[in-house]
Amino acid sequence: MKKELLLQLSPQEAYDEEVFRETALKRAGISAEQPNAYARQVKRSIDARGRQVRVNVTAEVFVNEAPTPLLTTPKAYQNVSNADPVIIVGAGPAGLFAALRAIELGVKPILIERGKDVRARRRDIAAINKDHIVNPESNYCFGEGGAGTYSDGKLYTRSKKRGDIRRIMEILVAHGATEDILVDAHPHIGTNKLPILVAELRKSILDAGGEILFETKVTDLILDSNEIKGITTHTGERILGKGVILATGHSARDIFHLLHSKKILIEAKPFALGVRVEHSQNLIDRIQYHCEIDRGPYLPASSYALVNQTMFKGRQRGVFSFCMCPGGFIVPAATSPGEIVVNGMSPSRRDSKFANSGIVVAVELEDLPQYQKYGPLAAMMFQAEVEQKAWKVGGETQTAPAQRLVDFTEKKVSKSLLDTSYQPGLESADMYEVLPDFISERLRQGFIDFGKKMKGYLTNDAQIIGVESRTSSPVRIPRDKESFEHPIIKGLFPCGEGAGYAGGIVSAAMDGERCAEKLVEMYVLK
Repeated sequence: MKKELLLQLSPQEAYDEEVFRETALKRAGISAEQPNAYARQVKRSIDARGRQVRVNVTAEVFVNEAPTPLLTTPKAYQNVSNADPVIIVGAGPAGLFAALRAIELGVKPILIERGKDVRARRRDIAAINKDHIVNPESNYCFGEGGAGTYSDGKLYTRSKKRGDIRRIMEILVAHGATEDILVDAHPHIGTNKLPILVAELRKSILDAGGEILFETKVTDLILDSNEIKGITTHTGERILGKGVILATGHSARDIFHLLHSKKILIEAKPFALGVRVEHSQNLIDRIQYHCEIDRGPYLPASSYALVNQTMFKGRQRGVFSFCMCPGGFIVPAATSPGEIVVNGMSPSRRDSKFANSGIVVAVELEDLPQYQKYGPLAAMMFQAEVEQKAWKVGGETQTAPAQRLVDFTEKKVSKSLLDTSYQPGLESADMYEVLPDFISERLRQGFIDFGKKMKGYLTNDAQIIGVESRTSSPVRIPRDKESFEHPIIKGLFPCGEGAGYAGGIVSAAMDGERCAEKLVEMYVLK
């Protein structure tokens, strides 16, 4: 016998396995002493709107019946050592999942990654935090696994059109993620667990006969008229394939410069830019969970989502939270010396005493008239100049400029700063010197509004740290809506965040799969 239940539970009932089993069986009219009775959660989400936090759970109860597995048995990957090759540039989620899908379709992926493997990246990341040394080829953005591997690992996406979200989640579970990501409404793996998972994805690709070339930088494209035949690496090696999936991420500025220099169609794209705001996690918990002291032993660290519309010089723009990291850390995400970029991450347990979130302003192309001379690189050049200004104001190291939150709204330089999770350290600064006025003024309005929505949020016991600038790609590489192929260069498939078609691990992974399918359909199976 199998029953499905919709339950509204207390945190203990939802997160204590034995209490959940007893509660679910009781609600199903079954004694907890009943032999061969089993209960499990299929979906779970927290509802903190009322004074008492509840957890909405879809549960299944089985009696004298074996539960069906949550995870569908993944296919064994066939050997493609001698199959037709396709080239995939970038080993982030888009590139890795494109490679796995290519293998499933009987094609050999040659995966080219400018950075190091996921384990070797650790040393370069440590050098940024401790010694303020930025390796432009290996950092928080570049290297196996892409930006998400060492900057959080949230798996929530609103993208429903690109592919099968459940399929992506099951592949992740098959490679080491916990089954909780199949259940939670806002699944999360964590930066401490993602490197192991990424290494397992690599193993599947290599075991099936795919190739992965680390520390290999693409410096040119091999074109025959308007068709791409392959790529040239920094060593001068030419690698040919049936097509090229370009999945280089949102920070590969050299690739955008390369495309522009070769007169390959690209477009300037709106994005968002702002700061990271850091509160104590306890404060956010008390606001969100309506608790007086702490959230207790069962509830996870709370998060928030905020948005406000602001006016400046007659133009309305959104100010919103981005990549909120409960129980997390702020990390230095620059990809070149001479710039400051901050991002957020959380370990799997989300047990840091800090909460941080990007608070960013929508930047439209009409906001950047003085950058129009750069053509399709206009937004990217603006982004780079703000990052360079932050570096100078912060002292020309990876020390980041910062300001207490109320001080920022009142335009006062902070006499002192708070403890922070940002390891390279902070320098008290006037963030109005770092940010353009159309950004800083909108942020000021946004923080004041957020303080009204979340009582206690606007406090000088919080601080802003700058700059949060890599929210999405400032350049779009256009492609046909149906074929996913570049409208002019045949065989070129722009993919993932760097091409402007994804916004996180899951959406990028789905986009990678679709690009692989389209390439194989058009250039291998035709």
